[in-house]
Amino acid sequence: MARSIKVVETTHRPAVRVICLDAAQRLLLLHWCDPFDGVMLWEPPGGGVEPGETPLIAARRELAEETGLDPAAVRDRSVSVERDVRWNGKRQVGPEDFFVAHFAEERPALSPTGLLPDEQVGLHGHAWVTRSDLGTLADRIEPPTLPSVLAALVPDGPWRNPVR
Repeated sequence: MARSIKVVETTHRPAVRVICLDAAQRLLLLHWCDPFDGVMLWEPPGGGVEPGETPLIAARRELAEETGLDPAAVRDRSVSVERDVRWNGKRQVGPEDFFVAHFAEERPALSPTGLLPDEQVGLHGHAWVTRSDLGTLADRIEPPTLPSVLAALVPDGPWRNPVR
């Protein structure tokens, strides 16, 4: 009896993410539903780097599109993370530069007016979470190494010692 092997298309996708922290050092996570299989996940705002963009410019653009928050808050320092994520029926691999943005207010309101139609359908909300909240989220957090990324980007604060 022959077995069928399901081949998943793999794409190399340079991308960026923005670690957004409010005045109380809460982290912004967006709650997404994969349109392919319905799997839910939490991750920082971000997305692909367009041709001709630097990672910093892409991070600022993605932040504005997905949240409406001030793109000028994104600082010019990043940590690179190798990602291997399944999304929309494809396996996406490659480096993602993670930047940090600090906001003076607590839980700034979002206005994700720059989302594409498929992104509007896939975005199921957001949360400003504390370090202790990370372990209570019901769905997967991407990347799994997020606490370490936070500790590298924000060495002086509640995120400095990653939870193991």
